[in-house]
Amino acid sequence: MTGDGSKPAVVTTRWWWVRHAPVRSDGGNIYGQSDIACDTSDREVFAAVAKILPRSAVWYASNLMRTHQTAEAIWQAGFPRPATMIREAAFAEQHLGQWQGMNRAAFLASRPVGSHWFAAIDEPAPGGESYMDLYTRVTAAIVRITVSEAGRDIIAVGHGGTIKAAVGLALGGLVEKGLAFDIDNCSVTRLDHIASGETSLWRLPMVNQQPWIADAAHRAMHQPAGPEVMTSKLA
Repeated sequence: MTGDGSKPAVVTTRWWWVRHAPVRSDGGNIYGQSDIACDTSDREVFAAVAKILPRSAVWYASNLMRTHQTAEAIWQAGFPRPATMIREAAFAEQHLGQWQGMNRAAFLASRPVGSHWFAAIDEPAPGGESYMDLYTRVTAAIVRITVSEAGRDIIAVGHGGTIKAAVGLALGGLVEKGLAFDIDNCSVTRLDHIASGETSLWRLPMVNQQPWIADAAHRAMHQPAGPEVMTSKLA
């Protein structure tokens, strides 16, 4: 309760996570925190993403170029370019150490069956991080930014591991449950933080949304019928 006996205000902070565009130049190898470029050539994908993101949002991205390239593609597809985009190193992908550069398929085939990730969450890559290291740094930044940007829309362009960590936090700290979700390239995941006084919770309105699929279906439904269809109607 507030001092005047009324209920405390409800503050909703909406996170709009966008995974970076697909990487084509990795040669099938693990890249982790390698600063590798992504493919932003599919204009229809970025136009669809741009349409569903909130215009008044504050923008964040990791420190890796593929998130910056993805943000640029969204702006070029019609989203008004923000005055600034904050680069948050805590949102980088997991540092996979000596595993970076190894063939991904061969590496995963050598690992125990049943894992949702490259390794058990507490197993560090040689010379790198464990997934728990990533989870700890990502979620600490989310908590900090949720306080500093309270009540706003936040668009954060990140990575598969980063967004899975955010989902795990929203599920109440169920780290491995967050890893079970697919997070496709360019997909949008929205996580709402709702706070009232000393009480707070997370809501998951959408995970791994791919708006270009709905756009394609809408276009298909509204395309003019072809000549053969028109002929059959007149017969």
